[in-house]
Amino acid sequence: MVVFKKLKNKNRLNPFTDEIDDQSLNNSKGYLSESLEENKKFVLKKLGNSSDIVIRDIKIGKENLVRASIFYCDGLVDTESIQKSVLEPLMLDITSHNDQFLASRSSILEVLKDHYLTVGSIKDVMDYTTLFNSLLSGDVILLLDGIAQGLMISMCGWKERAVSESTAENVIRGPKEGFTESIRTNSALIRRKIKSQQLWIESKNIGKLTKTDIAIMYIKGIANDKIVQEVHRRLNQIDIDGILESGYIEELIQDKTYTPFPTVYYSERPDVISAELLEGKIAILVDGTPNVLIVPALFVSFIHVAEDYYQRADISSLIRLLRFLSLFIALLAPSLFVAITTFHQEMVPTALLINLAAQREGVPFPAFIEALMMEAAFEILREAGLRMPRAIGSAISIVGTLVIGTAAVEAGIVSAAMVIVVAITAISSFILPSIAMSASLRMLRFPMMGLAASFGLFGIIVGLISLILHLCSLRSFGVPYMSPFGPLIKEEIGDSIVRLPWWRMVSRPRLISKTNKNRGHNPVPTPPEDKI
Repeated sequence: MVVFKKLKNKNRLNPFTDEIDDQSLNNSKGYLSESLEENKKFVLKKLGNSSDIVIRDIKIGKENLVRASIFYCDGLVDTESIQKSVLEPLMLDITSHNDQFLASRSSILEVLKDHYLTVGSIKDVMDYTTLFNSLLSGDVILLLDGIAQGLMISMCGWKERAVSESTAENVIRGPKEGFTESIRTNSALIRRKIKSQQLWIESKNIGKLTKTDIAIMYIKGIANDKIVQEVHRRLNQIDIDGILESGYIEELIQDKTYTPFPTVYYSERPDVISAELLEGKIAILVDGTPNVLIVPALFVSFIHVAEDYYQRADISSLIRLLRFLSLFIALLAPSLFVAITTFHQEMVPTALLINLAAQREGVPFPAFIEALMMEAAFEILREAGLRMPRAIGSAISIVGTLVIGTAAVEAGIVSAAMVIVVAITAISSFILPSIAMSASLRMLRFPMMGLAASFGLFGIIVGLISLILHLCSLRSFGVPYMSPFGPLIKEEIGDSIVRLPWWRMVSRPRLISKTNKNRGHNPVPTPPEDKI
């Protein structure tokens, strides 16, 4: 049996807590010590003497009255700004006249903040928790000998991707800019769209190890306060080591876990997020990802695109109808083909039925097995095309669609009609703008084919009824997922399957924004009185 004896040296590490004894630092609550050397040793020990942590010892003033150290993480700060805005003012610009002020320990930090440090954001540091969070976030820490307090100087300067066009959401007409991995850049892009003092941003950190910056953005007076409080409550309940992408947050705050449908919307486009905010929804920005979350999310939100509002209402309505038609084709086309060719041949014209029978004469598998093989092959090719480099991905797609499809028909494994049905289904799934909704339909396609192979059209109808009942039971932060269809809201139908002109859409979704429902009075366009 091993017995651990009490350490007599107070400056040594406790083997159980891996921390310096609190009495040695006089910081029972994690406060900084007055000894600069003890603070330096503690910081280096907690960070494992990491090579990217830089500690620069300096003496402030020409008379060298005060010993100080600056701490920063190499690669996360702008070293040129440190030289010009911190080191030069502290070491060279302080005159002998002001050395008298530096001799007073009580006012030295105020003198430095008010007269010498030419930086926009400076905050006080009293404890080690704040010190480590700021240091590892890209800030510079200034500690002075004899003072149990420091300064956090904002000088973040890491490399980041420039604002560019979104690769996942392409538009012909509309802004081409997309979000980046920087949370401040993303919030600024939204600020450019909505120049209102009512646009509020509330920040917090989530993740015990990553301490990822999270920002909650909403328009005060339009967003429902109860939904805002619910967002805060769910985020505060998250207890996890790290957040590396917004998908972590999406999965941890969604209403119902066991559903194939996404209940949190996300986008890479600032104009899309701005439009959602104007409807009373709430945006969740996560540092390190270009995908911004939007809650609450409705089913129709995953079918709409930003370009619907940039074109004329009649063109947008036609494209939306085509999109909804593609949704049903992507979900039901293989199932209908299996059901009709297996159970309901009388629904097919005689000439077409003879051709289908001739094609299937040499095929050894039933229609259901054919559909499963072709759908599985398409999913494999799709994933291979996504994961391969771009130069090879297109070649894999061509080989998969032309060579494998043609060879399978000629070998008599599948019929030509089945290849056509699977191809139309694949093309229809690509029309859907949301990848999350497209993935949901891909998953549901297989059980629908199983119902069609077992019970024919009756099985498809039962599957659709179950699907609709499930959709109507879903909620996104308390808002019905199928709104404005279930419950039926006649005033909002004009911006669901079709889009009415802007002068007809004067109200916001009333289940989302209950405080400010009016967008504004839009006058009806009238022809001129006199002919030109």
